[in-house]
Amino acid sequence: MTDTSTDIADITALDAYLDAHQAKLVTTDGSYALSVHGDILVGARRVPYHLVPDEGFLGKTAKWRKLDDAARLALVQERWNSATRARLEAHVRECAERVLTLAEQYELDPSGALQAFLAKYELAKRRCSLALDRIAALRDSHAATRQAEKTRNAVNLSLYPESFTLAQSMRRHFIAVLGPTNSGKTHAAMEHLAQAGTGAYLAPLRLLALENYQRLLDAGVAVSLITGEQRKLHPDATHVASTVEMLNPNRPLDVAVIDEIQLLDDPDRGAAWTAAVCGVPASTVYLLGALEAEPAIEALVKRVGGTLEVKKLQRKSPLVMEKKPLGSLKNLQAGDVLIAFSRREVLNWRDQAIEQGFAVSAIYGNLSPEVRQAQAERFIDGETKIVVGTDAIGMGLNTPARRVIFTTASKWDGYSEGEIPAALAKQIAGRAGRFGAHEAGYVAGLDSHTHQIIANLLKETTEPLPASGFYVAPSLDYLQQIAAATGQSKLQALLELFTKHINVHDEFFLPANLADQIEKARWLDALPLTLADRFTFSLCPVSTKIPMLERALQDWAQYRADGREAPLLRMEGMGGRNELQYLEDTCKLYAAYAWLGYRMADTFPHGEMAQTLMQSTSDKIDALLQAQNTRRHGRRAPQDQRRQPGSGKPRQFKPGRR
Repeated sequence: MTDTSTDIADITALDAYLDAHQAKLVTTDGSYALSVHGDILVGARRVPYHLVPDEGFLGKTAKWRKLDDAARLALVQERWNSATRARLEAHVRECAERVLTLAEQYELDPSGALQAFLAKYELAKRRCSLALDRIAALRDSHAATRQAEKTRNAVNLSLYPESFTLAQSMRRHFIAVLGPTNSGKTHAAMEHLAQAGTGAYLAPLRLLALENYQRLLDAGVAVSLITGEQRKLHPDATHVASTVEMLNPNRPLDVAVIDEIQLLDDPDRGAAWTAAVCGVPASTVYLLGALEAEPAIEALVKRVGGTLEVKKLQRKSPLVMEKKPLGSLKNLQAGDVLIAFSRREVLNWRDQAIEQGFAVSAIYGNLSPEVRQAQAERFIDGETKIVVGTDAIGMGLNTPARRVIFTTASKWDGYSEGEIPAALAKQIAGRAGRFGAHEAGYVAGLDSHTHQIIANLLKETTEPLPASGFYVAPSLDYLQQIAAATGQSKLQALLELFTKHINVHDEFFLPANLADQIEKARWLDALPLTLADRFTFSLCPVSTKIPMLERALQDWAQYRADGREAPLLRMEGMGGRNELQYLEDTCKLYAAYAWLGYRMADTFPHGEMAQTLMQSTSDKIDALLQAQNTRRHGRRAPQDQRRQPGSGKPRQFKPGRR
C-alpha cells in the first residue's frame, strides 16, 4: 500500500526497496505491517513462506500516515533487511526441522503443517506455533483411539463437495462469464435460464433476487421467489429466484445462475458461494462475476468435477476519469452520484446537495431492499436528480448515473479508517455511464487528494482471488456428526470444534467467520432447546450491535423454549433514536420475525403479518426519506423536481430495471 499524495520519486524508492527484498505493505489488525516471502531448504525439501516477520509491524494506521516518505523508507529498512531476513529464516528453518523430524518419526505427511508458513497477514511466531500444533495434532491422532478418529472424520471437510450427493452424481458444465461492471454479464445467462425447462437464479442480495424474479415473470416463466424473509410460491413453478443461502441441493435442474461469484473470497458470506458451486444440481451452471475470480473458479471447479468454459467481457461503454476533481457541490450536475461510506455521511452530503437546489435519493446499507429500490427508481424516473449513497449502490442497483463522485477514498473496516480496495473502487465507479443511457461514464473525486487516489485505484491491477482457502460453514448435519463423535451437546463448543479442527492437513477449505454465530450460541446454550433450534436461532439475521434486535431474538428464543407462541408486535420506545433510525430497526425486526416464521411456524405464526408490516414500514421510511430529500430547513426543491399533485402517497415497491 502506498500514500498516493507523496512525491513520486520517494514512492518509487520505497517500492523499489520492497520489491528488491520480496516484501509488500499490508494492513492487519488496524496496523501497517511488512509481509515478506521466500523459501528455505530443509534437507532436500524446499519450504516456501509468506509471513509478517516478528519485527514487521510498522505502527498503527494513524501513526504510519503521520510519517513522511523518508521516515517510512527508513523504518522499513530498519525492520526488514538482510539481518532480519536471516533471523526470520533461521526461525522458520528451526521450526520446519522440528516438524519434519516428527513427521518422519510417526510416518506423517508434513504438508499441512508446513502450509502454515503461507499466511501473508500473520506473524511468523504465531504460524510457527501453528505448524508445530498441526504436526502435534497429527502425531496425537496417529496414536488416538477410535473415538478420536471418528471425531476427526466428522469435522474434516476434505470431502465437503462429496456431501452434495445429487450434484456429485451429475456431469455439470460450468460457464464463467466474467467482466467489469456494465459489461452485460447477466443478459445471456438469464436468457438461457428463461428458456430452460427448469432452473434457479442464486443472488447475493434479496434485491437482486426480487429483480430477476420479476425478470423471469415478465418472460412468462413459472417462477417462485424464495429468500430468507420472503416467499412467493408459484403452484407450478419450474424455476426459482432466491438468495444464494437458500440453495436447494436436492432438486435437479437444467440451468442455474450463480451471481457475483467473486464473493467466494468473503470470509463472512463466502461459504454460501462455496456451497452453491459444490452443491447446485444443474447440468449447466453459470458463474457471473469479476475477472479476478478466474483462478478461484478454475481451482474450485477442478476440485468439484465438471467441465469449465470461461467467457471474458469488456465494459460496453468507456469509463473516463475527469481531468479535475469536482471541487465544490456547486459543480454538481443532474445525473451525478455522490459516494460516502457511512449512513451519517450519506445523510450529511444529502443535506448539502439539497441546499444546492437538487432533489436527492439517499441509498445506504441499513435501508431495506424495497426502500433502496424505491429511492433508485425515483432517480431512474427523473423525480430526483442526484443520488447520495454508500457502496451499497455497487451491487444490485442499476442507476443511470452519468458521473460517480467519491467524497472520500477511505472507509472504516471495523478496525481503522483505511483506503478502499481497488476492486471496490472499480465496482462503484463502474456504475457510471450505463450502456444505452450514456456514451461514457465519468468518475471524479470531490477534492484533489481523493481524486488522485481514485485515479490510481482505477489504474491498479486487481489482485486475483486465491485458488485455495474456500470458506465453508457447518451445516446442522455436520454439527450433529461432531456431536455424535465427541458427545458434546453445546452449540458453542461444536462451532469452536469445527473451526479448530477443520482440515488441519489441507487448507483448500477454511472455516467461515463464525464469530457472530458463536456469540449467539453462548446464551442460546443456556436455554432448554434442541440443537436444531439453537442452530436455527444462531443463524437468524439479527445484528448483535442493535440492542433492540438482540433483545427481541433473546425473547423469541425464550418463547420457543417455553413452548409458547411469540408475539410479533413489541412495545419498545425509540431509546434516543431519531424516527428514521427507529423505523429502519423496526423493519429489520419484522424481517427477522418473518425469517423465523418460515422455519418455526408453530412458534412464529404471524409471518404474513410481519411481511405486511415490513412493506408498510419500508413505505414509511421511503416517504420520510423523500420528505427530507426534497425539502430541508423550510426550502422547497425547484418546481420541476417536486412530486406532481396527488403523488404524495407512500411509494410501493417496484422491481428495478436492468
